[in-house]
Amino acid sequence: MLLRLWPRLQSPLSLFVATLAIQAAAAPATASKVLNPDNFQETISEGVWFIEYFSPYCAHCRHFAPTWNDVVEHFEKQADPGVHLAQVNCALNGDLCSEKGVTGYPQMNLYRNGDFADTFTATRTFDILVEYLVKHAEPSGSPAQEAIVEEQPLVEPMPEPPSTPAPEPVHTPSPPIVLNPAGEVNSLTEQTFERFLSEGPAFIKFFAPWCGHCKKLAPTWSQLARHMQHKMNIAEVNCDENRDLCTSQGVAGYPTLLYYAHGAKTEYTGSRKYDQLVAFTEQASNPTMQAIDASELEQIVRDKPVVYLLLHAPADNGAVNDVAKESQLLFGSPPVYLSSSHDLIKKYGIRADSPYAILAFKDNDVREPTSIFYSSSQQDALRDWLFANRLPTSLELSRDVFQQVMEAPNKPLVVVISTPKGTQVSVAQKLNEIGKKWRLKANQNQGKSGRRDVVFTWMDADQWGKWMKGMYGIKPSGEPEVVIADHGRLLYYDADGSSQRIKLNFASISSALESIFKGTAKAKHSENVVERAMKYLNSGILGLERSITSHPYVTGLVIAAVFIGSFAGLRRLLRDDFEDAAPDKRYEKGNRLD
Repeated sequence: MLLRLWPRLQSPLSLFVATLAIQAAAAPATASKVLNPDNFQETISEGVWFIEYFSPYCAHCRHFAPTWNDVVEHFEKQADPGVHLAQVNCALNGDLCSEKGVTGYPQMNLYRNGDFADTFTATRTFDILVEYLVKHAEPSGSPAQEAIVEEQPLVEPMPEPPSTPAPEPVHTPSPPIVLNPAGEVNSLTEQTFERFLSEGPAFIKFFAPWCGHCKKLAPTWSQLARHMQHKMNIAEVNCDENRDLCTSQGVAGYPTLLYYAHGAKTEYTGSRKYDQLVAFTEQASNPTMQAIDASELEQIVRDKPVVYLLLHAPADNGAVNDVAKESQLLFGSPPVYLSSSHDLIKKYGIRADSPYAILAFKDNDVREPTSIFYSSSQQDALRDWLFANRLPTSLELSRDVFQQVMEAPNKPLVVVISTPKGTQVSVAQKLNEIGKKWRLKANQNQGKSGRRDVVFTWMDADQWGKWMKGMYGIKPSGEPEVVIADHGRLLYYDADGSSQRIKLNFASISSALESIFKGTAKAKHSENVVERAMKYLNSGILGLERSITSHPYVTGLVIAAVFIGSFAGLRRLLRDDFEDAAPDKRYEKGNRLD
């Protein structure tokens, strides 16, 4: 563990030796040289170079890795192979890969004296790769050949008949993987869905032909596919024809837009206008992380409201890959930077017993991180931490960030302040101070059960007044009003622990939050009675539909049994009524009021 060794590496010589030792231990013997934008052009400037462009999340790259290592080992054993092999990690160096024309993974390019020469497009097997590289190799010299003198035979042997050379095997070239090669929307079925996802990140629309919103989105979706040609796969699924598939993906309404990458999926809940969809897909297709020097951190934190910094051992690619995979779902907000700087590790007092640590910086303050995540064996721990810390201490709850805040995967409680005209600046400053105090208190109570993340927001009362009145019962006034929203359950709280209206100060908001965590706070519904009744009715209909779809025969038997039972009961009731009455008085009113 590099972090455990840092305190002991006092001299430059010992640091150099230890770094080499760690790199030697971490890198496999057959691993090729890994290039980056800083050393790429200089490295390949002389001789023949064969470069593999790969992504650690690409299934084809992982399957090809053993073959690549065998090819590297084959040429490294030769004294003068005439060709050098290296790799570029496109998850970390996306700009370099785009500059070199990389359109899919793995892609292998051949360079001669720094200039592009060819792209390998044949089948990626050991024999074919070796044959290809030997053909293009340029050895600096050939070893001296020793003359061999053979004894002349006394009798000249009979010449052997010419042999017919065996036909060379014909290899069908396998084209490199290209994302969205035609710039079109792919129509997926249950049979093609999983294979399509294995080809790379995908943005998929789940729709129904009769849905009006789906029809409106269709031309925009096609336009998006054309824009993302060679960048991201765009597809759609007809849920009328693929009900089981849509149910398995959790589709509850139409259209549902889901983004898939690296074995995970996330729902897109932003605007469905073309510009917003393009902005989302462009951001999602960019590299997730960027390496920086220690001297760059301060300026980066000053320029951005939230920054993540991964501190890791120089040779620990596993840590980098793990964080890159999980941070992909952040779509670049906040950005993730990485460094193996000993100065930064020492400055922020990173524990020596952890392979890596991620620091969150907020509010343009580089002096101290607001939270630190140390490597964990729990699969979801890192993802939860990334989502819980991705927002600044306080922010305006505008249309652009509404879904990001209210529909966050970690389901936070959201403190909402209604700010009248002219009070936005003062409310934002005061709310930021309250948020910082709460963060310190939350860190002290970390690990207690029942506690959820809290987000502090303010809204423009002039712009959102009507919505806040309908949602939270906030009436227009000259003073800021405070509620705490549990948007996932469509509940809100407007009283603190003393049953008084929540005020814009730390004591009142803290008291309200604590009462919510203890379960003593009285919640109010954001929906009225009619809306809740319709919601329950709709939920019941959807549940019945799912039951019928999943168990059609059982459902049919139950419905038939209920119908037969009801008919038999009604028939018996009518028969009993007629039998109890005398034949000649069967139709008399008797003692009835009518």
